[in-house]
Amino acid sequence: TAADEVHEKLGVLSEIRRDRGQISFPVDLNKLWQVHQLRSVDNLFTIVKDFPVYAFKDDKEEALENFQKLVSQFSWDVSLGVWRLNNSVKRKKGENVTRAKETRSLGDPQVPAGTNNEQIGMTNHSLCFFFNQELPSSPIKLTESCEVDQEGTSSVDPAHTDPKAVRFRVTCNRVGEHHSFSSMEAAREFGGAVQDRFGWKADMKNFDIEILLNIREKEMCVGIALTEESLHRRNITHFGPTTLRSTLAYGMLRMCNLEPADVVIDPMCGTGAISVEGGLEWPWCFHIAGDNFPMATDRSKNNVDILSRQHLDMDRWVLPVDVIHWDASRLPLKTGSVDVCITDMPFGKRIGSKKRNWELYPSCLQEMARVCRPGTGRAVLLTHDKKCMVKTLSLVNHLWKKVNIAWANVGGLHTGVFVLRRTPLAHGAGKDDILLHYPSSQPPCSP
Repeated sequence: TAADEVHEKLGVLSEIRRDRGQISFPVDLNKLWQVHQLRSVDNLFTIVKDFPVYAFKDDKEEALENFQKLVSQFSWDVSLGVWRLNNSVKRKKGENVTRAKETRSLGDPQVPAGTNNEQIGMTNHSLCFFFNQELPSSPIKLTESCEVDQEGTSSVDPAHTDPKAVRFRVTCNRVGEHHSFSSMEAAREFGGAVQDRFGWKADMKNFDIEILLNIREKEMCVGIALTEESLHRRNITHFGPTTLRSTLAYGMLRMCNLEPADVVIDPMCGTGAISVEGGLEWPWCFHIAGDNFPMATDRSKNNVDILSRQHLDMDRWVLPVDVIHWDASRLPLKTGSVDVCITDMPFGKRIGSKKRNWELYPSCLQEMARVCRPGTGRAVLLTHDKKCMVKTLSLVNHLWKKVNIAWANVGGLHTGVFVLRRTPLAHGAGKDDILLHYPSSQPPCSP
């Protein structure tokens, strides 16, 4: 999904690193602000050095000593230059990439000349970028879509500030069982070497620059973070117990293949993350978010209203999103009036139960089939209760055809995104009520 978005918005092809949740692609410097507006990514970082294969020592002391030596084995100039340039860019849609310091000033965002094809990346649906042009040594003129913070300053610039005033931290993300060291030990040794080289002060909370040490089995990547926090929290101000990540909501919406004038509903909206993301990125469609839990509809309405007011203040469109209190198994919509149903189904963990899902899933899919247009209607459903979903689809195969299944990690849970297409069969013209066809081992439960 992230690779498709990059190709669509930046016009470049991506190399997908499936096992690490990353993609890499070439991008021109003047498109850096567009990179910040990608919707399917969580974190952005500039790659200092990437090691596809790194020989970690079996002896713990030798392995940690190598981390100390590693800092001086490659150049940091280009990556620090990209980091400084990134700090002069503020996301158009409210993302505060900069951290202004009252007593610190920013020098010109410069990068040494001749730095073609240098790498930047993202984690968790991460992206790596390769610059296709030299970075100028003069200050960058930003486009209208880019802004500088109110004071015209940015985060501390290591090249133009007393090193003792720069605060940093090292974060190590390690995957693998055959390492002789822990994540904290690697971060400590690597951070100590960084401090010795640059003279920066370590600070775990109030840091100006975050250095990333990503280790996966025999692979290692050193980077500098370009985002202060994960982008998946954007646009949502009122959170619920199971708020869907905005990045995942966007990915699900892309799988719907939305067309102009489509009517899109989220029958179990929670905080309305899917409909909010849809209203922002697909304003030519009409989005309806609904839930049977009053607090959920209140949160959704608050999220929609806040963004709509922000858009009005910027002379932009009001979000084409409406919020309704309803029962997902008895939707107050006409038969065949909806183009797309997209929702985060109850996992049976924090909300509901897997026992109740055996009644909820079939009744909801049957109702979605009723309101969806025969032949062209689509459904994209996220669930962790894959067993119940597969069984339900076998019972409603006269109404829904499975097109694809994508897998996603949601809070450490292995979930599936089921992409369905409505069959041409009119609702009620096929099998009897599917609730009558449940095996005796899984009877419907009473509410």
